[in-house]
Amino acid sequence: MLTLGIESSCDDTAAAVLDQDCNLLSSVLTSQDQIHTRFGGVVPELASRCHLESIVPVVNEALNRAGTTLQKIDLIAVTQGPGLIGSLLVGFSYAKALSFVNKTPCVGVDHMAGHILSVFLEKKHPDFPFIALVVSGGTSSIYRADSFTSFTLLGRTRDDAAGEAFDKVAKLLGFPYPGGPVISREAESGNGRAIQFPRSWLEKHSLDFSFSGLKTAVLNHCNREKQKNKPLNIPDICASFQEAAVEVLVEKTLLAAAQQKINNIVLGGGVSSNPRLRQVMKMRCANEGKKLFIPRPAYCTDNGAMIAFAGIHAHRKNSDFSYDMDVYCRSVLT
Repeated sequence: MLTLGIESSCDDTAAAVLDQDCNLLSSVLTSQDQIHTRFGGVVPELASRCHLESIVPVVNEALNRAGTTLQKIDLIAVTQGPGLIGSLLVGFSYAKALSFVNKTPCVGVDHMAGHILSVFLEKKHPDFPFIALVVSGGTSSIYRADSFTSFTLLGRTRDDAAGEAFDKVAKLLGFPYPGGPVISREAESGNGRAIQFPRSWLEKHSLDFSFSGLKTAVLNHCNREKQKNKPLNIPDICASFQEAAVEVLVEKTLLAAAQQKINNIVLGGGVSSNPRLRQVMKMRCANEGKKLFIPRPAYCTDNGAMIAFAGIHAHRKNSDFSYDMDVYCRSVLT
């Protein structure tokens, strides 16, 4: 059995092929970073147009690298949501067309399920149940995973996602988009305790996140320094901001593990590539006696392989698919 995974939820067009044992045969991705950089963030209309240009060559390249053809594909898995509606429609419509023409079964996949299960693309992966922290530019959520198709939302961001906060702070400091990696590099030479930015813990025992106040605190600090005619210490600002965001992400994840009495923890999503987040999470999990599983960076960011893997298990549970199905902007994993 060969599965083709297609991902187009935001600004990356991706496709991958998995075999019957879920071994990765190919993975292809094209990024739109250069296009959106001049605008300081993703422009939905441009993203959709770029997906239209990229979807066919990306899928064809994934098939070529896997040494197969569309006629030999047994299942097409495609991101159905959440994400930018225009971007999702490109991949979902293309997958439905391929399915219809080639009479190949198709399955819609929730993007969050892909990130939660991306760790299973690695040889070392957890047993169920586990706690999954999914952090990206579009979401910061904590899930309990009881199987390949059973997920319970425990907490989510109430405003800005962690990755979104990173990008907005980066723009404030004059960095190009995407800003997360730049802040991480600048933070390496800074002091994370130099500036006491706030940590938003919300209500007692809450597993929700809020990063809008942290973003505003960075803005206020920069404005105060400028009013005093003081030069901005960029490394210290980046390190202190990053430390505040990472601390909340780590502590709330460990709180979720304690509340659910679960020892296995998984990281997923683009922000889980952040070196400081990985470092602190590893250190805290070791202190708490928790087992931590983190996929390699290529599996953390949006990719077709995680969609293919999640799609295989979603199809096994429910093979019903209708060509009048539509995409959705918010995750259905609740």
